[in-house]
Amino acid sequence: MNTLTDRYLAATLRSVPAPRRDEIATELRASIDDMIEGRTSGGQDPTTAEREVLTELGNPDQLAARYADRRLQLIGPTYYLVWLRLLKLLLSFVPALVGTVVAIVDAADGKGFGAIGTGITTALQVAVQIAFWLTVTFAVIERFQPAGGLPGWTVDQLPDAPVRRGIPLADTVASVIMLVLTIAYLTIQHYRSWVNGTDGENIPILDPALWSFWLPALIGVLVASVIFEVVKYRIGRWTWTLFGIKVLLNLAFAVPLVGLALSDRLLNPALTERLSWLAEVDNRNVLGAVIAVGTAIVVVWDVIDTALKTRRQTA
Repeated sequence: MNTLTDRYLAATLRSVPAPRRDEIATELRASIDDMIEGRTSGGQDPTTAEREVLTELGNPDQLAARYADRRLQLIGPTYYLVWLRLLKLLLSFVPALVGTVVAIVDAADGKGFGAIGTGITTALQVAVQIAFWLTVTFAVIERFQPAGGLPGWTVDQLPDAPVRRGIPLADTVASVIMLVLTIAYLTIQHYRSWVNGTDGENIPILDPALWSFWLPALIGVLVASVIFEVVKYRIGRWTWTLFGIKVLLNLAFAVPLVGLALSDRLLNPALTERLSWLAEVDNRNVLGAVIAVGTAIVVVWDVIDTALKTRRQTA
């Protein structure tokens, strides 16, 4: 169900303290039902009664502020919600857009990976400037401009009630970002590993011979994992089929990685020129074992965690 009352409750509860949401939801729904029943008992149409009751209750953000005993105020309360809505909108894309453009321009000028830092710094500066100047502007408006021109709130402005999902968007975004960064590193380290030889040439971390098969295969598994994360989010919950695919993808990446690490075929032999401790066979074997054990622990933990999530969501 996604009735006006459901949407009104969702819009109100998103801004109240989490510990009080159930209590406020029960109280507010009961009040709305009583008010609607009072109107329909007099012969009014239920749909019309619902709209009139919610309109009478007013903007859900203001109602939530009253429940939370929170003042909606910048300099004064008149323009607070307009300021907050516009601030969130601008910060949601302007800093990232400007930072990306600056990073691309610097990269084109030959600054390499330093362009990323410049882009991030620029994005932060833009965010601070937006927040400062927007706040100053609304403070001046609120002090000198009457609020007569502000449009009134109506129930048509209510957003749809959020659908409860077993796969949070934040988890999906984090997983995709980590996978993309891993793909990028496997590729970039071949050209810029930050380990240089005695004559200044780049020394890849991973054995360049792996590009004949294993590195493209591992990157292919990671790309398939990105697609899997998107499909999983679209489905909205874990199923045992998704669990099985997840396990297969984990094994497809982990088993070759462990095998290469234990057989001393993962790292570039040329690293011994700059990292003398890698020249010792025992040291390389210990490092390979650490990589293998660490990979196994991560995979086992992920499989157990995924199994528990799947069990809860299919019970």
